[in-house]
Amino acid sequence: MARSYPLESIDLDFFDNAPVTYRIDVHLPVSPRRAWVELTRQHTLDWCRAIKSIEFVSPPPYGVGTKRKAALGPGFAGLNEHFFVWDENADTGEYRNAFYAENASTPGLKRFGELTEISPAEVGCRLVWSFALELSTSAKAVTAFSGPTAATVFKTVETDTIRHFSTLSPQV
Repeated sequence: MARSYPLESIDLDFFDNAPVTYRIDVHLPVSPRRAWVELTRQHTLDWCRAIKSIEFVSPPPYGVGTKRKAALGPGFAGLNEHFFVWDENADTGEYRNAFYAENASTPGLKRFGELTEISPAEVGCRLVWSFALELSTSAKAVTAFSGPTAATVFKTVETDTIRHFSTLSPQV
């Protein structure tokens, strides 16, 4: 990232209280472990049209404190991400992580975070993927535009994710 604009950190409450939120809640035809491995691998989300690249810059094993960088689709921001939640329970099939963006390559964001939760379902697993953001301005014209624009991007991520997981073998 050539230019860098610092963002504020968040906690888990931000996913319920942020000015702009989006939630993907889908069932995937793979085991919870298979979904977790796919969503936490190096260069994950390569199936998403809205994402150019994702790269873990911390060495494995990943956990709280892990750093990652993301380049979002054409014309969107690059982000440096810091994971502040990382829970894995292979016995129950419950997995969860959350990050906040430490900085972005474009101005305009005050806070941004993502929470991923995977749990067993009757068939496959359930993925709940929450996104939360706050802009650095509260101008009504900007905030009115940002919600629908973000929703369009997140809907593309949802569609691409469902399509991708439908092509994978159910187990790792």
